[in-house]
Amino acid sequence: MLDLELLRSFVAVVDAGGFTRAGERVHRTQSTVSQQIKRLEDDLGQQLLDRSGKDVTPTDAGERLLSYARRLLSLAEEARDVLGRPSSEGAVRLGINEDFAAYRLTKLLASFARARPGLRLDVRADQSIYLRRDLERGELDLALLKRAAGGKDGIGVWPERVHWVDSRSHPCNAKADSVPLIFFPTGCLYRTRAIHAIEAAGRRWHMAYTSSSLAGIQAAVAAGLGLSILPEIAIQADHRTLSARDGFAPIDKTEVALVASPNANPATLRLAQRLAEFCDALQAKAA
Repeated sequence: MLDLELLRSFVAVVDAGGFTRAGERVHRTQSTVSQQIKRLEDDLGQQLLDRSGKDVTPTDAGERLLSYARRLLSLAEEARDVLGRPSSEGAVRLGINEDFAAYRLTKLLASFARARPGLRLDVRADQSIYLRRDLERGELDLALLKRAAGGKDGIGVWPERVHWVDSRSHPCNAKADSVPLIFFPTGCLYRTRAIHAIEAAGRRWHMAYTSSSLAGIQAAVAAGLGLSILPEIAIQADHRTLSARDGFAPIDKTEVALVASPNANPATLRLAQRLAEFCDALQAKAA
């Protein structure tokens, strides 16, 4: 039998890249986490972590164990919630960005809702500027939003990698008098950053395509209608990333923040934990 506490520490070390940061996540000392990993390795007869570099990384055996560990911990959490929940858990109002809504996060939310029949989960995808506003108004309980790097509040914060993108098969004329842009409507963080970057370079621009749908923006870029800025998770095979060599300097740093209402109920905090684990895993995969 695999000890769930040992697996939880193992996953924390992999996601955090070290024993000290992992200890903070699982509320254990660095030495305790180290001892737990040693016990797990002894139980399995395999070295699970490579400790030789600056960051601790999983060995081949550790990589194989990692997916099983995440699934076992998720099932254990689901079982605990199912058995311990009251007949009605109230409601959780969650706001997320469009690009998160379009990917694996929907599966996580569906699994969370299925495990809690007594909970009403209300999810809204929107731009970060409106998610922040509605959180402050008390119209949302939890929001996974984007902002300029260096924000002060949040249950968790993760740096975001974004890039200028063009069509791979129908590239735009990068030296055109006016740069065609493709973005969400006014209020979009990437849109604002793009306009500032182009104007700082002394160039003109025009909005060639505006869409409230990420899929619409991705398709317009692929078709060659203009340029956009997308996070790595949303860049597709028919897109081409641009760099300073193409005349487009890197965009100022942005980050993803998970922010909860000060009066968040237990169900909201449980969902926040699941979302934080999702973002941790996404960050580790991208590293």
